[in-house]
Amino acid sequence: MTDVIEEVYAPILTQNGFVPRPENKRFGAMGLCWELIGEHGAGYYWTYGQRDLFDIKIHDFYFNQDMMIEFRLPACLSITYYESVSGEELSPCRPLSAGCTKAFVGGDAPCRVLIHGGIPVRCIGIEIMPAYYEDYLRRQYPGEYVNPLAAFQTLDQTEHFPEMVRLLDQVKNYRGNGIAAKLFYEGKVAEAVSLVVERHKGHLQSTKLQLADRDRKQIETVTAYINDHYPCELPLEQLAKIACMGTTKLKTSFRIVHDCTITEYIQQRRMSQAQYLLSGTDLTIGQVAQTVGYKSASRFAELFKKNTGLQPGEYRKISG
Repeated sequence: MTDVIEEVYAPILTQNGFVPRPENKRFGAMGLCWELIGEHGAGYYWTYGQRDLFDIKIHDFYFNQDMMIEFRLPACLSITYYESVSGEELSPCRPLSAGCTKAFVGGDAPCRVLIHGGIPVRCIGIEIMPAYYEDYLRRQYPGEYVNPLAAFQTLDQTEHFPEMVRLLDQVKNYRGNGIAAKLFYEGKVAEAVSLVVERHKGHLQSTKLQLADRDRKQIETVTAYINDHYPCELPLEQLAKIACMGTTKLKTSFRIVHDCTITEYIQQRRMSQAQYLLSGTDLTIGQVAQTVGYKSASRFAELFKKNTGLQPGEYRKISG
């Protein structure tokens, strides 16, 4: 029997300056709210769970300085949507970025994360335990059971999972209590698992059309070209010529490799560079917009807000 909230998260929260505020019901009457106080930063962290089955977490805080957090999760399957965040996972090393839905499989190795100071951490996640996804689901659906582990592993992280984003947003905004709340949370956990499993089925169907090695190498060539020229206009027809493919085949093959569209990939590169320029240079917001490929500063600000949860000026102020 493992109570992840009590045995894993409570010590981490306490160590990093959070204190329990059971009287605070800002995210719901059923869970426990923690407040970050003192020199570390400010904000809140909310947890709700059914022991040994699942837990739900809402983050809404910031650290004053860069913070390294290391912890080890027991076996679990996790899905989280990051509305606002800036940092890096260090094992393996890759950025944490806003607008991303990320799956994680716990129990293998310690988690090491660097959270950048001054940037709000706003996200909501669901974790399910083996007692749920191996035992409970097997009992409920004995003739149809499929372990969802592979589905979570395949998902990894994506910026294109609107169904999951809507579900997690519903959980974040729910304020019920009593048995109604318990049923609501249990239902949303089951729905989240269903969405991941259904997405995995679609992924398996799409990968039946496995890319030939030559096509995969051509996508790698196009990706390298985009990485070098993302501030420029990149017409689909031009990229198709580089890939030696038709436009339809290019779009399909690119999504198979990167799990996003070409437009989404280019925007991700532009926003990542914009974050660096806003925090590390004195360029005006208009100059930053032009540097990363946007003629309109207002359009840049709109996309930046969608990607990070902050206006460019707000991001510069708190990250400088």
